[in-house]
Amino acid sequence: MIQTSLGRTSGDIVQDCLEKVRGRGLIVVLPEGRDPRIVQAARQIKEQCIAEPVVLGKSEQIEAAVQEAGVSLAGIRTFDPKDSSHLDAYAEEYRRGRDDISPGIAHRMVVKPLFHGGMMVACGDADAMVAGAASPTAAVIQAGSLTIGLTPGIDTVSSYFLMIVPNFPGEGTRRFIYADCAVNIDPSAEQLADIALASAQSARRLLGEEPRVALLSYSTRQSAGGPSVEMVLKTLGIVRARAPELKVDGELQADAAVVPRVAAKKVKDGSPVAGVANVLIFPDLDAGNIAYKLTQYMANAQAIGPFLQGFAKPVSDLSRGATVSDIVTTSVITLAQVQGKDWSIRLAEQSGV
Repeated sequence: MIQTSLGRTSGDIVQDCLEKVRGRGLIVVLPEGRDPRIVQAARQIKEQCIAEPVVLGKSEQIEAAVQEAGVSLAGIRTFDPKDSSHLDAYAEEYRRGRDDISPGIAHRMVVKPLFHGGMMVACGDADAMVAGAASPTAAVIQAGSLTIGLTPGIDTVSSYFLMIVPNFPGEGTRRFIYADCAVNIDPSAEQLADIALASAQSARRLLGEEPRVALLSYSTRQSAGGPSVEMVLKTLGIVRARAPELKVDGELQADAAVVPRVAAKKVKDGSPVAGVANVLIFPDLDAGNIAYKLTQYMANAQAIGPFLQGFAKPVSDLSRGATVSDIVTTSVITLAQVQGKDWSIRLAEQSGV
């Protein structure tokens, strides 16, 4: 669920992302065309030149959504996955490496809008998928995992919030990545390491800053003990072994992670992270969810998200209570994470559906 709107808000991060994606000819697939909010968002995405939206769904359901929304989808590509000219190719690609799946089962899977949208992204026919307005989070994660797959070396899908904190003591506005605040209830050390590494990549792409990752705890430098502290220390070892160039430290209490004067007292041996962390990794969902809500309301911060991370290509989940503005903003920030290609407009080059 995105809790902001387009414009110069959120520490300008949404506007920064908007400027980053405009003119790149990116394609976002919206597989829930039966929802009036989706067709309204598609219209805005097109009119604001954010990207080329592709809306999936049964034709009669899309038409009903259009009528309810009171918008036109003229100039926007829409189709029913069962009519896609890529259906056989997607089914074949879906079966790749899955000898236990028959062609018939693969066909039945990729005709589902969430799976078809995922295959579009996996096969390079779209750059990102945004869904969840009419589907449970678990369904979006399943579709993304089975079609797009995970980033090499990452085995855990997780989530993050962009937190924009105004009037941070002595520094003005500060921006943070908080993870995981929405998906993993009680991650193991290996899963927490995945969350930390994925969050560092999210920070690189969205904050425009080098990630400085703090693994949070109720202890700093073993000032206290317990299973949770041991788990965080194990996580630190895993992350450093997998990404030795990453600035990461732990275990750190929250104040030692973000307040320089506290870090100076509690972390005597120095740290590239203590006092200046911009990526905060919480030991479990209790801590992460409580922390982001307290930050949001008690510090008058903006909480933008949650966004999914860990996928090989961008996928975002929407709250089922998302507004049209939420959907557009989610699409902007998700598309801002698209990396590494010459982004010419390909929609006109594609023949058929």
